[in-house]
Amino acid sequence: MTFNLSKSIEILRQTPETLMTMLSSLSDDWLHNNEGEATWSPHAIVGHLIHGEQTDWIVRAKIILSEGNDKTFEPFDRFAQERDSKGKTIHDLLEKFKALRSQNLNELEKLQIMEGDFSKKGVHPDLGEVTLQQLLATWTVHDLGHIAQIARVMAKQYSDEVGPWSAYLGILKK
Repeated sequence: MTFNLSKSIEILRQTPETLMTMLSSLSDDWLHNNEGEATWSPHAIVGHLIHGEQTDWIVRAKIILSEGNDKTFEPFDRFAQERDSKGKTIHDLLEKFKALRSQNLNELEKLQIMEGDFSKKGVHPDLGEVTLQQLLATWTVHDLGHIAQIARVMAKQYSDEVGPWSAYLGILKK
């Protein structure tokens, strides 16, 4: 599929409700377990998504669209949720994510992005030059990747319990 901003917004708008449906009434065993050392739990993933809403997508889109000469992005702290989400309930995190996403989608609309804006560039600290279209497509795929990650982390909690059916459950092999 070719990038289309309105199609991306369909996903971005839906993600908070998807996560609320997946996670809001689950026990801590589902929310705080992960896949092992140096992996994230569903709780940590939601915290990571919050940090992205605060410091990444819209901030970087505005840098790309700005009139300034310096289009360099600040590095993204991929582990900020370890300190920022500590002691917060999943309900608190989901509500914060929902509110931030709503604000960011409103900000995105206010930017009045035109077709010609998609090729404008910013500078990622690791990747070098990136376009606005790539940033917005990445925001969409980032959401989908973390939804899939949450499902995988949760499925792996029963990886031993499914016994021989594991041969048929691709989610346990990733």
